[in-house]
Amino acid sequence: MNAKLLKEIISKGEGTNIEFKESRNKLNKDVFESVCAFLNRNGGHLVLGVKNDRCVVGIDPDSLKKVIDEFITSSNNPQKLNPPFYFLPEVITINKKKVIYISIPESSQVHRTAGKIYGRNEDGDFNITNNSELVTQLFLRKQTTYSENKIYSYVSIEDLREDLFFKIHKLANNQRPNHPWMEMDNLELLKSSRLFKKDYKTGEEGFTLAAVLLLGKDKVIQSILPYYRTDAILRVKNTDRYDDRDDIRTNLIESYDRLMAFVAKHLPDSFHIEKDQRISLRDKIFREITVNILIHREFMSAFQAKFIIENNCVLTENSNRPHGSGLIDPHSFSPYPKNPIIANFFKEIGLADELGSGIKNSFKYCQLYAKNRKPKFEEGDIFKTIIPITPQVTPQVTPQVEDSRISNIIKFCKVPKSRNEIQKYIGIKDREYFRKHYLNQLIKKELLKLTIPDKPNSPKQKYYSDI
Repeated sequence: MNAKLLKEIISKGEGTNIEFKESRNKLNKDVFESVCAFLNRNGGHLVLGVKNDRCVVGIDPDSLKKVIDEFITSSNNPQKLNPPFYFLPEVITINKKKVIYISIPESSQVHRTAGKIYGRNEDGDFNITNNSELVTQLFLRKQTTYSENKIYSYVSIEDLREDLFFKIHKLANNQRPNHPWMEMDNLELLKSSRLFKKDYKTGEEGFTLAAVLLLGKDKVIQSILPYYRTDAILRVKNTDRYDDRDDIRTNLIESYDRLMAFVAKHLPDSFHIEKDQRISLRDKIFREITVNILIHREFMSAFQAKFIIENNCVLTENSNRPHGSGLIDPHSFSPYPKNPIIANFFKEIGLADELGSGIKNSFKYCQLYAKNRKPKFEEGDIFKTIIPITPQVTPQVTPQVEDSRISNIIKFCKVPKSRNEIQKYIGIKDREYFRKHYLNQLIKKELLKLTIPDKPNSPKQKYYSDI
């Protein structure tokens, strides 16, 4: 969120999806009534440091950190907000005053604060705890809004893959060494991640569709969703059919790995220096696109997701429950969660960031990757993306290359070797000739990789092939 857009939001005044709290030195007592109401309804914008009459008073600079810490701590405290929810408060300067902006999405759960359920209308937050009709409608709406919440009572923990639990523990630990999942057994982890639910209307309980898609065995996924697949296609030379293809019908975690491997196999990479760090523009862009096609789709639709690499662009399509239509403007769009439980799970293991970051990052890095050309995102029943790329796709790698020296280098470097070792092995004495005609070309085509990629000129550098 930038200051200009936030000013526009403030100028509209409070309403169904906008709430102001003064919170100059500490959180207002009723902040989490609004948080709860937004989560239960359609989401909204919460701004701390603004009065009800739209007057920007700002947060006391000495209290800024305390207010943010208190908000984050409370939002993760089941006594304050149940179930807890993760937020990312932003500090924004308006008229030389600091305010705190929190984007609150619509949740797939029914939330309580201090044991009470809140809803929202044009007049603000209202307690619906004792209104059985409104509470029932809320639970029904949450159950039907997100297909990821559908309960499959006959799915048991034996239908989930034990090896994936080991993998997600490792990924979560990489994000936070003290991650709470590290102290949980598999069932506790599933319940804390809201992958095991009870329907309070019918009494039915069990693992949800989200649990099956994230951790289920392939045969279980196909039994529940026989049409579920992600079709990765390379269509450069053979434009009528395809040059390469990966028909992906497995869990979402391994689907992510396979799509990223398909990208690495067929798209050129380029590096960029950001904050003194060397980053891969290809990975930055397609991490976001891959996550989007996997976790922000409507799984109950028989439409099969597609990831198509063409000569000058990458196209993706997936079924969608739209919140609008047409091309998305990154400067003014409001992100909506499509499968918030799955998205949050991906976030916990480091495969996704906060809601809305994907489109913003894609615009940011795509213009560097594709020479100032911009991506396109189109909202509709089918969500479509078009990512421009340089019109030269890395050819599919095979060891059958024309130059026997190149083939020998690839075989020799199955175990990492130094430049000097490779040069001696193929009998070339001129170092600059070897670098220009062999080493640099092999690295560019990703036939060789660096053991110390962040320091390409390191005297300890070695090269290896994983082909």
